[in-house]
Amino acid sequence: MPIIVNLDVVMAQRKIGASELASRVGITLSNLSILKNNRAKAIRFSTLCAICAELGCQPGDILEYVEGDEDENELDSD
Repeated sequence: MPIIVNLDVVMAQRKIGASELASRVGITLSNLSILKNNRAKAIRFSTLCAICAELGCQPGDILEYVEGDEDENELDSD
């Protein structure tokens, strides 16, 4: 997937655990884990805004576009 989620890096920099962030943002720990482990297919803007507000960061601090990785996961699933 060409979008890499660096949420775990930002969380470590801010010294906040997954359960605390999930609670503050209002999402389940399971959904946060899916996002944090780069397995999410989508994210709501409201969730992204809440995460950025809690971590004091910008969406670009969490999401990164990596050129050339576009179909890596899709090829593995065939």
